[in-house]
Amino acid sequence: MSNNLSDIIEGFIKELFEANNYRAIEIQRNILAQQFDCSPSQINYVLTTRFNNDRGYIVESRRGGGGYIRIFKVRSSMEDELERILNESIGDSITLNKAYDLLHALSDRGVISLRELKIMQSILSDRALNNISYDYRNKIRADLLKEMILTSVDND
Repeated sequence: MSNNLSDIIEGFIKELFEANNYRAIEIQRNILAQQFDCSPSQINYVLTTRFNNDRGYIVESRRGGGGYIRIFKVRSSMEDELERILNESIGDSITLNKAYDLLHALSDRGVISLRELKIMQSILSDRALNNISYDYRNKIRADLLKEMILTSVDND
């Protein structure tokens, strides 16, 4: 699926949140798929990659004739959220894609700036970690990410 279509669907869902004062929204997968002329599985792709726990969302799904998807924006204190991110989302090891997802979520919430996002992505990239054995990259990536997040939060 084209990233462009994913971006458009994500933007549409975020606009629904904004129009609903950031309260839970309900959508029907099939209707949304028809609206964007794509398959329901492509809607699932957007929901699982752009509206997951690491990005601060809970997606509840009910299948069947009157099936719907309910999306909640999780609200928590920054300290609780930071502890969860460091311990659960990052842990001892993190893949490049999960690290990028997490950074985008922090950027979306205004925790880090767009400039910080780009710098952090560059530091965590496989190109930057090229001289590190592949077996250790995700561990080093996790350590770097934790330090950068803690530093950016402390400086605010």
